Amino acid sequence: MKTRLKKGDTVKVISGNSKGTVGKILFLDRKKGKIIVEGVNIIHRHTKPRTKTPQGGIIRREAPIQISNVMLMCPKTNKPTRTGMQIIQEEGVKKIKRMRYSKQSGDIIV
Repeated sequence: MKTRLKKGDTVKVISGNSKGTVGKILFLDRKKGKIIVEGVNIIHRHTKPRTKTPQGGIIRREAPIQISNVMLMCPKTNKPTRTGMQIIQEEGVKKIKRMRYSKQSGDIIV
């Protein structure tokens, strides 16, 4: 699945159980169209004591959600925004870069 999101981006959940929650992307799976966002869609995993985890017990962790359920946060306005691609040519160099930009404020997102 094609997306303009990257690991480490700040996103806002726009639908689902955790609607309105803002968090950072921890993991992105483009093939399945799923992402793991910090503090969103928390599940409780019951584990037995093993050599890796001698304590065992209930472990809380984030579960994946659909990419379509989140929106990238604009760094300038701190509001959810749609993104676009902009072609930028550096002066003195013939190299062309494709950069993401916020459609709300027009700023380039690094």
